[in-house]
Amino acid sequence: MLLEKYVQQNNEGFSFSRKQASEFAKQVATDFNPIHDEDAKRFCVPGDLLFSYLLTRYGLSKQLSCHFSGMVSADVPLHCKEHGNIISICDVQDKVYLSLTHSGEYQHDLTVIEPLIKDYVRFSGQNFPHILQPLMQQHNVMINTQRPLVIYESMALSFERLPLSKVELTLTASSLLVDGKRGNALLEFSLTEQGQLIGKGEKRMILSNLMAYDEAQMQEMITKYNIRKDCA
Repeated sequence: MLLEKYVQQNNEGFSFSRKQASEFAKQVATDFNPIHDEDAKRFCVPGDLLFSYLLTRYGLSKQLSCHFSGMVSADVPLHCKEHGNIISICDVQDKVYLSLTHSGEYQHDLTVIEPLIKDYVRFSGQNFPHILQPLMQQHNVMINTQRPLVIYESMALSFERLPLSKVELTLTASSLLVDGKRGNALLEFSLTEQGQLIGKGEKRMILSNLMAYDEAQMQEMITKYNIRKDCA
């Protein structure tokens, strides 16, 4: 299984070590956000890893949406709670970190689900600089180079019919709404199977600590990011 090496499971629930979460970010999602570095002070388990775990465990539904409400630290004991059409990832104090709402038919075939997970998280991991940098430049803002913070807020998938084979994701639109030092980014994408459009999706992110756009500082940030990626 794709996620077997990236999650620790027992009878009480599951958790993610720093090493597991960091390797998933870099090896599967190609996401080099510093908060996923194994030695990061503000370490956070990738939201895409939480989402992927639920998809692998419960299957792919015709309509689903995830809302992220907290950052998961390493080795935090977690469990899933089901209430109606909502599945939540919680800790032992029942603090909710992610809620997945689902409806419609289900697909449980991992030969379909796991390639979709790989493509989605890689698409997700490419947000910076490929998608976010042009958006920030367009709106004359940028994330703070000293304290860059981009938070995963939500994502959704909607299928006209469930896939039976590999799904392709293609970006169709991107936008950024700026409110003071906070930005809300929306990425929209299509879902196709063998060239046929079968659904659509979206991802929403929050950009914090925005500052005025500076091309030199942005290019320096991109260069450092690419060096980190090349050295991984």
